[in-house]
Amino acid sequence: MTRFGYTLMTEQSGPRELVGYAQHADRLGFDFAVSSDHYFPWLDEQGHAPYAWSVLGAVAQATERLELMTYVTCPTIRYHPAVVAQKAATVALLSQGRFTLGVGAGENLNEHVVGERWPAVGERHDMLEEALEIIHQLLTGDRVTYEGAHFRVDSAKLWDVPEVPVPIAVAVSGEQSVQRFSSLADHLVAVEPDADLVRRWDEARAGLEALEAIGPSRKIGQIPISWGPDRDEAVARAHEQFRWFGGGWKVNADLPTTEAFDAASQFVRPEDVADAIPCGPDLDAVVEAVSAFWEAGFTDVALVQVGDALQQRFLDEAAGPLLERLREAAPAG
Repeated sequence: MTRFGYTLMTEQSGPRELVGYAQHADRLGFDFAVSSDHYFPWLDEQGHAPYAWSVLGAVAQATERLELMTYVTCPTIRYHPAVVAQKAATVALLSQGRFTLGVGAGENLNEHVVGERWPAVGERHDMLEEALEIIHQLLTGDRVTYEGAHFRVDSAKLWDVPEVPVPIAVAVSGEQSVQRFSSLADHLVAVEPDADLVRRWDEARAGLEALEAIGPSRKIGQIPISWGPDRDEAVARAHEQFRWFGGGWKVNADLPTTEAFDAASQFVRPEDVADAIPCGPDLDAVVEAVSAFWEAGFTDVALVQVGDALQQRFLDEAAGPLLERLREAAPAG
């Protein structure tokens, strides 16, 4: 059955608020929560970017059953992969096995802060492949020495690792990334309901029984919504907070600053955002938008309620009924 998640969007809420929202999502019955991992918000109007891993540690202690996941962490520039492995192992232990490490090739917006150059996409994928090799080796608890084209690891060992390996999910966007990373991760991450991508992922993983120890491969999507009692206000909020979304990931990965995203999105109109994001009080419209993911073969879909202003009200009033409708509409198996 399709599983539904809640997004802890670090770009739009402070750390204490995020922990509180996660607790509420846990009580409401969301299956999982995903956390972005940003150093910058996309736009100044969003106004936040707390450290995701501290938030996840707090959420792990403040919730009981909610599965947790980074959506997604870049383990190549801002973080060395050996450090990401240590963080993932620690959060997995704190959450008693409820954590999945979601990784991707990153965005310039967050990685430029350490003063390194921003590589082209091919090199970023080379770096991500090495990073995944390192993370896999360290999560076994073995001592690791590694010499690659991009990373070195000198006699590293994680002293606290969970007995069950930390599942890893990877963000992919096309045939090349599917072929490259399907053998290095357990699950797929994508933000578009692309049935061809899911099919290619399953075909690439066929015969890789050794990677199925933790169960079938999940396909984890994400969709923004702007719920609110007034549709015009919901559209205005989505435009203010999420107009950056229209550039697509080939653009979004390369822009370095919030000012650049503001300039790139200056001609995005409120009606353009409303065409892409369900806005207003109509929960059936949200169900229809989410259905594109399960029809494409996704097993998990995380909802993003746009903006902090109505976040608590969304959880108080809309999230429970929305979960009921989604589960009624989603296929049973």
